[in-house]
Amino acid sequence: MSRQGTTPPEPGGEGEVYIHPLAEVSREVELGPGVHVGPFCILKGRITVGAGTRFISHVVIDGNTTIGKDNLFYPFSSAGLPPQDLKYRGEPSQVVIGDKNTIRESVTIHRGTEGGGMLTRIGDQNLLMANCHVAHDCFLGSRIVMANAANLAGHIIIEDGAIIGGLTGIHQFVRIGTLAMVGGMSGVPKDVPPYVWASGNRAFLYGLNLEGLKRARFSPETISLLKRAYQILFRSGLPQKESLEKVRKEIPSGPEINHLLDFLNRTGRGVLTAPKQSHHENPTADN
Repeated sequence: MSRQGTTPPEPGGEGEVYIHPLAEVSREVELGPGVHVGPFCILKGRITVGAGTRFISHVVIDGNTTIGKDNLFYPFSSAGLPPQDLKYRGEPSQVVIGDKNTIRESVTIHRGTEGGGMLTRIGDQNLLMANCHVAHDCFLGSRIVMANAANLAGHIIIEDGAIIGGLTGIHQFVRIGTLAMVGGMSGVPKDVPPYVWASGNRAFLYGLNLEGLKRARFSPETISLLKRAYQILFRSGLPQKESLEKVRKEIPSGPEINHLLDFLNRTGRGVLTAPKQSHHENPTADN
């Protein structure tokens, strides 16, 4: 494995490692085939990088950090630096990033803490746009889009396929469900259930993320069942325990309905609600 090439390799894991002469890579760093480290990048610590990953320039990777294959890091992004948590005392926590993620300019991804399981994890095929922040002990699934300057506090879970609008702030310990969509400039203090659309400061629920469900190729029958469940859970005015029981009795079970009910049963901070009266309309949502 070459530690300093003369020509950058093509993406996809082929070729020798390329390290620009103006980059700094410490000896303990392990780089897979075809990794490209551009000018002014600094990789320092117990770092493992999978094949084909590219650091364009001015990227900082620190600490105990594992990065998978075919990721793309844009200038001034960073991963593995200490968390912004006053309780952190230098414990050897980690960041683990999967495959085929795009990390845009000035994104920050911080390592975990002892109080949160020692791990911040990001899955596969996510797009984190410029100036996003992923705080300590967050767990992100796969195929998530975080638009510009979306910010996550600590201990947040985002499930697969969720979309977080730009300039959105999400409170610590909140969960965002599968294929949920959070509108831009929202403040999110409670859990956002799977398959719904939420927006506002503070955020409310405004129906299903209908466009997202169609793009994910949910069948018309499944969407119809989710519509009925949404009406019972968030529009009927019933207490949560009663609405959950009503859905179990009246709507056929299936993977999506079961996941929605399980998500609501496991809430810690509570769940966002629909407004009592709303003139807010959005073409991607369906009430």
